[in-house]
Amino acid sequence: MFIEQGVQLENKFWKYIIGSLVIILASTLGQIPLMVAVFLKSLSDGKNIPTSSEDLMKVFDSNLTLFLVLVSFVFALASVYYVVRYFHNQSFISITTSRKKVDWNRILFSFSIWTFFTIASTVGFYLFSPESFAINFKPIPFLILVVIAIVMIPIQTSTEEYVFRGYLMQGFGNLALNKWFPLVMTSLIFGGMHLFNPEVEKLGYIIMVYYIGTGFLLGIMTLMDEGMELSLGFHAANNLIGALLVTADWSVFQTNSILKDISEPSAGFDVILPVIIIYPLLLYIFSKKYNWTNWIEKLTGKIEYSNLKLTNTINEINHDTNLS
Repeated sequence: MFIEQGVQLENKFWKYIIGSLVIILASTLGQIPLMVAVFLKSLSDGKNIPTSSEDLMKVFDSNLTLFLVLVSFVFALASVYYVVRYFHNQSFISITTSRKKVDWNRILFSFSIWTFFTIASTVGFYLFSPESFAINFKPIPFLILVVIAIVMIPIQTSTEEYVFRGYLMQGFGNLALNKWFPLVMTSLIFGGMHLFNPEVEKLGYIIMVYYIGTGFLLGIMTLMDEGMELSLGFHAANNLIGALLVTADWSVFQTNSILKDISEPSAGFDVILPVIIIYPLLLYIFSKKYNWTNWIEKLTGKIEYSNLKLTNTINEINHDTNLS
């Protein structure tokens, strides 16, 4: 039912293309504060304006840089709400969940279980190879990071979930005959969005297995659970706890985290491990807790256009009759 909530007579696929462009434009406008701040800083210091993203990230303290970068997601999330509410004439909850209201217990459970795994695996890596890490903890900068991260990172992760697992999942549902198509497309686009991250340059294209695999995990969660709550919790925990625990010079964000990875970056089985072992285990846990059934139907079954469109047509006719 989750995908079908976006299948409306008036929801032609071209509207999702325009809506996506509006969201991209809003995100671009949200980068203006960072650009203005960098310009004024360069001007006051008598330095050239940085031309690479790597140099751009070094203009300010990492906490301020993180905040300014994440501001764009505030603009993007607001635009998602506007596009859904006023361009598609849908309620915002309709791209969030098929339940009558958001299930916060689901979000908290997903957040908690992935937080536990992230902390446990980080501690494990540190104990196994302490020479690969340096203690990066500085109380005041870390506390500032905590405040920024708690406020801004959930906005960032929620924006990505609303765009991919919500808006575009339903958007491709208006184009496809089967549920696997929205799942595949949103997962590939989500993974491709990370293609230009510095991690890809350092670790190679094999890291894309992790990014695309994570997209599939979040998409499967959404379709099986008929809502985004689990993916919202997972994604927030993944980015928030990760930002607080470990940073690296070659990662997309450098933060005032507790640890710093100083090892020579390389990618091997450790990149594929979460996708082929950890993610299936996580899905198993969710399936048992929330009694998931009919996997094939929910992930690959047909989208019921006819019944929904017939219902919409009847409602429109009744509405017009009442008005007359």
